[in-house]
Amino acid sequence: SRVLIKFLKRLIQHNRGRRVFFIVDEHPVHVSGRVRNWVRGHRDKIRFFFLPGYSPDLNPDELLNQDVKTNAVGRKRPHNKEEMVRNVRSYLWSTQKRPEKVKAYLQHPKVQYAAA
Repeated sequence: SRVLIKFLKRLIQHNRGRRVFFIVDEHPVHVSGRVRNWVRGHRDKIRFFFLPGYSPDLNPDELLNQDVKTNAVGRKRPHNKEEMVRNVRSYLWSTQKRPEKVKAYLQHPKVQYAAA
């Protein structure tokens, strides 16, 4: 809960003056009392939208997960855990610096609702 709230604070700060719409699944952290109370106290700056129960096909995160599995893990077959972590972090950092790639995840027909 603390990590998510810290992230949400940074997200709000980065989007000053604009309300943030945050799409989440029902992971226990997302529905924890601490997070719910924090979001309720900042409803003028952020709003949570919950995906239906198990619905990976509607979750844009799953497209990123598949991309990482295919390109950061599958193509570079790590020899140990440390190498796998290094490959995944490197791939995520490079993806973060390519907004067009991130936007492309939201063009998939099942998740276009999130780009609207």
